[in-house]
Amino acid sequence: MGSEQNVGRKEKQNNVSPLSEKVPARKKASGISIKLVTVGKKKKKFTFPSLPEKITCKSAAKYQSFDTLSKGTVKVPAGTEAREISWEGEFFGKKKKKEAIVKKSAWKKPSDCVKTLENYMKKGTVLNLIVTGTFINMDVTISSFQAVAYGAYGNIRYTISFVEKKPLKIYTVKEKKKKSPAKKTRTRNEAEQVQETADTSYVVKSGDNLWKIAQACYGSGAQWTRIYDANAGTIEAAARQHGRADSDHGHWIYPGTVLTIPI
Repeated sequence: MGSEQNVGRKEKQNNVSPLSEKVPARKKASGISIKLVTVGKKKKKFTFPSLPEKITCKSAAKYQSFDTLSKGTVKVPAGTEAREISWEGEFFGKKKKKEAIVKKSAWKKPSDCVKTLENYMKKGTVLNLIVTGTFINMDVTISSFQAVAYGAYGNIRYTISFVEKKPLKIYTVKEKKKKSPAKKTRTRNEAEQVQETADTSYVVKSGDNLWKIAQACYGSGAQWTRIYDANAGTIEAAARQHGRADSDHGHWIYPGTVLTIPI
């Protein structure tokens, strides 16, 4: 009798309903965050409320080419191109802001997020891009931004690309004279460095526009007309080569075009 009672107790203990088991807690949003901080005295911060699945960082070396009689074309390393950062993401509407993927403290209306980023892009605002927990911490400008609204929850899908902001020093004629002492013989490398310092040309890259270039060179995108007026013939010729009747007063510029930056 004693053994049968023990068996019965074991069966009752093991006969636990699956519904009584604990359900694992839903995963919270990752501790990683993506922030944009405006560069300047009045710093403004924008935090992306949700994270993309992946972030792409593109970098490449650049070379100077020299034609030699004995060896043909020789390519010499000359630093690196500006890095490009891009990703695809989503801004969630009010009905979705409690989803685990959304950082509650950073949530904003999708339309406000789009407005802020488009404003940064149009003005060529220099931003410090920080992705916590990664190697990404650099000054950038937004080179492209596209947003598409979809569904019934007010969500917006977007794609965004950034280009690393590298310093561009413009020297006046007086500064050039101070930088170039008279009657001094320089080595080939020193001569190349002085030439690069005195050079006031700019090669258009993908994602550039005259406003952004003027912002980088003069600190004000509103001075883009100075660049257009100094390069109107070059800009219009490039537009015709790409099948356009004209550049629409500098609206269409193309990668590889060499522009003169007037002092």
